[in-house]
Amino acid sequence: MSAALLYSPTNRYKMRRDVFQAIADPTRRAIILLIASQAMTPNAIAEHFDTTRQAVSKHLRILTECQLVKQEHNGREIYYQLEVTKMKEIDKWLEQFRKLWESRFNELDNVLLTLKHNKK
Repeated sequence: MSAALLYSPTNRYKMRRDVFQAIADPTRRAIILLIASQAMTPNAIAEHFDTTRQAVSKHLRILTECQLVKQEHNGREIYYQLEVTKMKEIDKWLEQFRKLWESRFNELDNVLLTLKHNKK
């Protein structure tokens, strides 16, 4: 899913980036990891990548549109920092799958234990 179409009375259809598409990109995931502990300027972020400053800016724009990062102006500099609330929303959505996977792994463990005991 590349983008979701949202209907609104003022705009017939409005495009919104999908959060999961945004975090599917390895460069954007790396940017999220970089700014998770401290806010950084685009130039400071770009130093960590073998790409152009413009490419990093595009990634930052996508992350900002998805509300995964936010901008903070400090004088003439713009700092990007992780939007923790949005990350918690993603984690909450993923939690349902964690529970499912844990349940299935526990069932698999039980089957393997049964097979192991039956071999003896």
